[in-house]
Amino acid sequence: MIFLSSLVVLAVGFWILFALVGAVLKLVFGIIGGIFSLVGGMLGAVIGGVAMLAIAPVVALALLPVLVPVALIALVVWAIARATRKPDVVLAPR
Repeated sequence: MIFLSSLVVLAVGFWILFALVGAVLKLVFGIIGGIFSLVGGMLGAVIGGVAMLAIAPVVALALLPVLVPVALIALVVWAIARATRKPDVVLAPR
């Protein structure tokens, strides 16, 4: 009976030991993975930002046929609103 109890204690001890080793490895590899994730995210943001800056003029030129009529309508509305506005009354100091 003592022999069987010692085997159970030994098995539980190994179980706890390997669980602790697994927890430590999980923590270490989680930290390493997090660092690689941060580096990869920053690298992706930089590469994506450079790509966006490179493509922005092409997109602006592609949207020009759509934006010119909108700008003309906005200009006409602004001109009408400006023309119908009453001038500000300025009192001259005495």
